[in-house]
Amino acid sequence: MPIVNEKNTLLTELFDDFISQKNSRLFILREDLIHPIISGNKWRKLKYNILEAQKLNQSTILTFGGAYSNHIAATAAACKEYGLKSIGIIRGEEQLPLNTTLQQAVNDGMVLTYISRSEYKNKMQVNFLKALEDEFGDFYMVPEGGSNVLAVKGCTEILANVNVDFDVICTAVGTGGTMAGLVASTNEKVLGFPALKGGDFLVEEVNILLDKYSEKFKVATSENWGLITDYHFGGYAKIKPELIEFVTHFKQKHNIALDLIYTGKMLFGIVDLLKNTSELNGKTIVVIHTGGLQGNAGFKSRFGIEL
Repeated sequence: MPIVNEKNTLLTELFDDFISQKNSRLFILREDLIHPIISGNKWRKLKYNILEAQKLNQSTILTFGGAYSNHIAATAAACKEYGLKSIGIIRGEEQLPLNTTLQQAVNDGMVLTYISRSEYKNKMQVNFLKALEDEFGDFYMVPEGGSNVLAVKGCTEILANVNVDFDVICTAVGTGGTMAGLVASTNEKVLGFPALKGGDFLVEEVNILLDKYSEKFKVATSENWGLITDYHFGGYAKIKPELIEFVTHFKQKHNIALDLIYTGKMLFGIVDLLKNTSELNGKTIVVIHTGGLQGNAGFKSRFGIEL
């Protein structure tokens, strides 16, 4: 699978007075660099699902997402690169012209089908999936956000390019697959920063994924992890001026772009913890940049936000 360069990541140390004052070190793992669209955890989650689809001689991958979903864009691009058809079941009504995310998916060959938000809640029920099969024929199904046991396996490989001793791994959390993969690959502390309001429910989601991974691959997984739920800025895809200011300043200072939905909120939280608490004092922290920068285009088109 040659098109995604998994070794193209960079482990970059970030320097600032508030870090050294706490006797800490802060690194960012640039998983966003492995591919412009199939970047970061999007690729990690898709990798073994694509291999499984090919193994099963499935020519079509079907998946789910919202109108600005990084996962939808990444799945369409990956399927195009690997000669697979793709179908995206999109939450909500069609809006024309298409936004940049969905237009990119269409350009990459994805067939889009729109369903109501009430229908979308039933997307994993047997009858609903059977109706999709009747409409589209056989397909390999990848869940919303890409998080399943094979996604966890892919995410266990994220830390392969980390060549420093660390105390804490930090990641943004959406559906829990990346978090589970990191937990399954290290005994050191893993902190997750949910992008959703009320992210405590993700504890159960991560535990379910860890149990499935442990059962399938016959390995024990760590319990040394937790969620920091204070930095969602009002909920998924919600933003505030201080977040925009932070992401803009971060790029100016470190020449690293962040997205407003996931990595920006996580880094905001980490900086806040370092500045105002003792929780990360004396720690070497590795932050996972999970990509998803294409999502910033949606904020630009909807709200005129330039980052």
